[in-house]
Amino acid sequence: MLSYRHGYHAGNYADVLKHSMLLQVLKAMQKKAKPFVYIDTHAGAGAYSLEDEFAQKTGEYLDGVAKLWDHDNLPAPLQDYVAAVKHFNAEYDELSVYPGSPSFVDVELRQQDRMVLHELHSTDHELLNEYFEQDKQVKVINGDGLKGLIAAVPPLERRAVVLIDPSYEIKTDYVDVANTLIKAHKKFSTGVYMLWYPVVQREQTEAMLSLLKDSGIKKQLRIEQAIGADSEQFGMTAAGLWIINPPWQTDELARETLACLAPLLGSTNGNVNVQWEVGE
Repeated sequence: MLSYRHGYHAGNYADVLKHSMLLQVLKAMQKKAKPFVYIDTHAGAGAYSLEDEFAQKTGEYLDGVAKLWDHDNLPAPLQDYVAAVKHFNAEYDELSVYPGSPSFVDVELRQQDRMVLHELHSTDHELLNEYFEQDKQVKVINGDGLKGLIAAVPPLERRAVVLIDPSYEIKTDYVDVANTLIKAHKKFSTGVYMLWYPVVQREQTEAMLSLLKDSGIKKQLRIEQAIGADSEQFGMTAAGLWIINPPWQTDELARETLACLAPLLGSTNGNVNVQWEVGE
């Protein structure tokens, strides 16, 4: 039985990186008028109250999105990110709500685009379905998102952004995610695949990423931010995005973003890493 609830972690430093880069990928896709589909394998609940017991228990958002809330002179990716979060808090006097990945995408979705959202957790699926029940551009599926991804590609649009953002609460997730991504790429090699990953045990994470590096797939970019040195005692010490087929200049935008984020988030003991693990 799945127990992970993203409400505990909504708006943390990993979300800042993930969602700021997701927005930039979407904006790059919008430069062409042709439609695209956004496929989310682990979509969550849609939005999260930062005042409920989940967020208040951990307070992780205080070391993430809250650190950027009142800052000016941010690089464009972070400006866009903060503006998007403020859009969802327009009726409040302060930071009260954090949008999930599908909500960030929903604001950017054009009439010709659509979303396919998978969520296995029954409670989060119910919330997600309620959030989008009136939106004909969005399909919400209660099921295994990894299996759903294989069924969803290649899409009719022949253009897609795929976000794979599992909880990794099951150890086999690491291998299953890599194998699923490789299978999806074989069926649909031109999609933009964004894999979010945590670093709890570095060896476990790198084993997953090595499967992708050794798969023969071209154009694989690593974007990673650490808040501390690798440790098996500390919990998650770093998080990153592994992007296959990133849009042009994604690497440059990531470097600019992480260079600004590191001091703002106070990650003096960590480091950032943006590099092409596999070229063209």
